[in-house]
Amino acid sequence: MIELGNYNTLKILRGTSVGLFLGDEDVDDLLLPTKYAPEDFEIGDTLRVFCYLDHEERPIATTLDPYIKRNVFGYLRVAEVNEFGAFLDWGLEKHLLVPFREQRTKMLPGHWYVVYCYLDEKSFRLVASSRLNKFLNNETLTVTAREDVDLLVSRRSDLGWDVIVNNRHSGLVFANEVFQKIEVGDQLKGFVKKTRPDGKLDISLQAVGLSRLGPAASRIYEKLIEHHGVLKIHDKSPPEDIKEMFQMSKKTFKRAVGTLYKERKIEIRADGIYKL
Repeated sequence: MIELGNYNTLKILRGTSVGLFLGDEDVDDLLLPTKYAPEDFEIGDTLRVFCYLDHEERPIATTLDPYIKRNVFGYLRVAEVNEFGAFLDWGLEKHLLVPFREQRTKMLPGHWYVVYCYLDEKSFRLVASSRLNKFLNNETLTVTAREDVDLLVSRRSDLGWDVIVNNRHSGLVFANEVFQKIEVGDQLKGFVKKTRPDGKLDISLQAVGLSRLGPAASRIYEKLIEHHGVLKIHDKSPPEDIKEMFQMSKKTFKRAVGTLYKERKIEIRADGIYKL
């Protein structure tokens, strides 16, 4: 069965002047317009396409990659606003509607918002909402303390930054634990610092246990994790290389490496530093 708002792998059934008709065991008339069709194909080939509704509310396929898909949060720009609501640019010809009732605050043309894309059960249309809490669930957590998580920064609050954790939970990064520039819409890697009895999640942008090392040492250690435990850079490396990789001076780098070494987090070798 074809899933609207998501990618589907479908078989080419026939070619016409307007495009290719695709299908599976349940559907045999989904159009892939000619402008999106591959130049070389054979009947029976399979294609991975994104399916949504066109301007006449008919299911249609495209080989374009949208900026968001069904049941996922994203950060999108408002292309226009009219009497029906705000329309977001999501990388496809037909914009994505945010009805007025689904706007946490009044949306303005040209502004960017974190939204959730879903299939409206009443209209059977793909729409978006900026009322994010409706789609977040912290009653049943799927993460545990010290776990690596994916984050989407959703809002600046009095305490710090609200983040969406693994596309399903809400979390908080406290302001005094942020040592880098972040903005709404940023997609980041983070770590679960604490799961509270009420289901709230405290999130850290540094690996848990590294906060006492300071921002410079934490940044180096995070780079080590990103590069599978090896960084081919050391205290003899040019200052320019250190600044480019870590956004810090060589003096700060050497001091931070010394801290990591004393804490037995790294091994220093002639060709670089290695995670223990």
